[in-house]
Amino acid sequence: MASLPKDEMFSFSDQFDLKALGMRLKLEHKLIGFTSERWKSLEDLENVYKPPHFPKPSVMENWKSDKEFGNQRLTGCNPAMIRLCTKIPPNFAVDEKDVEPLLEGLNVSEAIKKKRLFIIDLKLLKDLPCTDGRKIPAPIALFFVNKDKYLMPVAIQLNQDPAPNNPVFYPTDPEYTWLLAKCYFNLGEAAIHESGSHLGFTHLIGEIIVIATHRSLSPSHPIFRLLAPHFLYLLAINYKGMTPLLAAGEFTDLNMTIGAVGMADIIKRTFSTWRFDVEGSLPTDLLVRGVSDPEVLPNYHYRDDALLLREAIYDYVKEVVDHHYDVPGKIAADHELQEWIRFMGTKPKFEGEVIGYMKGLPNDGHFKTAEEITTVVTDCIFIFSAAHAAANFGQYNNYGFPPAYPLWMNGSPPQDKTPLTEADIIEQLPNKEQTLDIMAFMKLLSTRGSKPLGDFEVQYMHGATYQKALKKFRAELKRIGDIIDKRNETREEKYLWLHPREVPNSITI
Repeated sequence: MASLPKDEMFSFSDQFDLKALGMRLKLEHKLIGFTSERWKSLEDLENVYKPPHFPKPSVMENWKSDKEFGNQRLTGCNPAMIRLCTKIPPNFAVDEKDVEPLLEGLNVSEAIKKKRLFIIDLKLLKDLPCTDGRKIPAPIALFFVNKDKYLMPVAIQLNQDPAPNNPVFYPTDPEYTWLLAKCYFNLGEAAIHESGSHLGFTHLIGEIIVIATHRSLSPSHPIFRLLAPHFLYLLAINYKGMTPLLAAGEFTDLNMTIGAVGMADIIKRTFSTWRFDVEGSLPTDLLVRGVSDPEVLPNYHYRDDALLLREAIYDYVKEVVDHHYDVPGKIAADHELQEWIRFMGTKPKFEGEVIGYMKGLPNDGHFKTAEEITTVVTDCIFIFSAAHAAANFGQYNNYGFPPAYPLWMNGSPPQDKTPLTEADIIEQLPNKEQTLDIMAFMKLLSTRGSKPLGDFEVQYMHGATYQKALKKFRAELKRIGDIIDKRNETREEKYLWLHPREVPNSITI
């Protein structure tokens, strides 16, 4: 794309220069003079965090604990990876005698039957090509919901194929050996988060929707009116903001183990299996992963708050769709609508295209019912708003303290149970320059730049029906905010990323 349409550009020319803004943050914090030397200790690293620009990320306080590690799967910035474990994969060499003491009197089969075991398998990272030939593990982790209803890690294998130099690590292993195994698991998950969950399945999927909408729907079309408020600045941030950061020798190459080469390959791999009607539709995604029941997986605040927002968006969209498509035959006769869904589901003809279309659209890209329209539009709006908010705005609280959720590790994953020390952890962490780059960039990404959900910058919803639906939507969002406020009063740690006042309408950062 050589240039952007005028109405898709940022209002201020420097707003999209993420690299310059990150540099300014470092200057204002008087950190630009740091050399590329390594940190002397964890305390040395911790002392760099000073408000207002770089307050201590919330994860810092308990980042070493297994409880915090488990909680990252449920309320961190990549909360849609955890799955119910229905069997131990044959390549996951978990030894029952090592893991059963961690299962509160259950054996592995009993824990599976009682739905107490959960798993994250990052097999798509196996043999991932990375910038400069760097390597990243493809780990598997097993988790157990204990009697106190906390999700706790009980086993981690750092690569897919069992081998003497690829053991399964347990919480009973030497303290810093187990801690380093957790760091390397997070390194793998962070790579998938930034490449797939964040960039791929919000920014890039969103771009497909934006282009299809402008190409196929007139501005007066009811679906255009529903969607357009959620497009603000997406193309601008993708085109002028993200592109330079992904260029050779820029942020991704310098501060992520996978580099731009690995990021592109993860996007390609994840899009080969991603479906709009599964991973792109929250209720189905939760069911498929086996985590929809709060009794089975408690303290999953992402799920609980996201479902409230998704239902509110659905009701809002349904009122508009049912009003417009009130007579049989209108849907089939709406050529703009049918072209919109067809275009999003059509694979481009030119070679080399990775993500130019979406799988899993109704009837292979054809609407038959108002319910299908409502569901697709609902999930589009959810992606632009809630899904991006959950994946994006908690980044400083996770990545901002690299040991807790590293984008870069030096050296190699542990290959045996040799006891390690804090010095061994420090040696593998990003150096000072990398750490400060990551801090500044993640602080910037965690800053909201547009109005909250339902409070639109540009008004497209004209007419009594649209205004009535919008008024009800805003009232429901207010009610949801009150519910989340109440929930946060009793949660050990507040989950703020999906409070309606914290969820922007669109992807502007």
